[in-house]
Amino acid sequence: MEDSQPVTCQIRYTLDVTQLAAFESYARTWMSLIERYGGTHHGYFVPRASPDEVGASFPGLGYDGPTDIAIAMFTFPDEESYRLYRNEVATDPECIKAAALVRESSCFTRYERLFLQPVIRA
Repeated sequence: MEDSQPVTCQIRYTLDVTQLAAFESYARTWMSLIERYGGTHHGYFVPRASPDEVGASFPGLGYDGPTDIAIAMFTFPDEESYRLYRNEVATDPECIKAAALVRESSCFTRYERLFLQPVIRA
């Protein structure tokens, strides 16, 4: 049975921060690719300095995370459109170029995917 729920994916990258310009180039390419193949890209987010004198909301539970992490998030309307994107993007020249950029620059050293669904407002 086909799942008609939206497919939202978060990707968490571990960066080589000395290659941030290469990563940003990679990110711009993927934002375009996701949208070309029917998805909505919610953006890439790269590290920045913490605001001065602002602590964690829950002292003892929260802490500032690592400074070499970037996040991306995108959504496809359903599983069928996500699978179609995955099949078609693999041969897209821009995708191939972006993959070569990662291999040449090592702008990120690893990534993890997380599929999410929204919490419905009451």
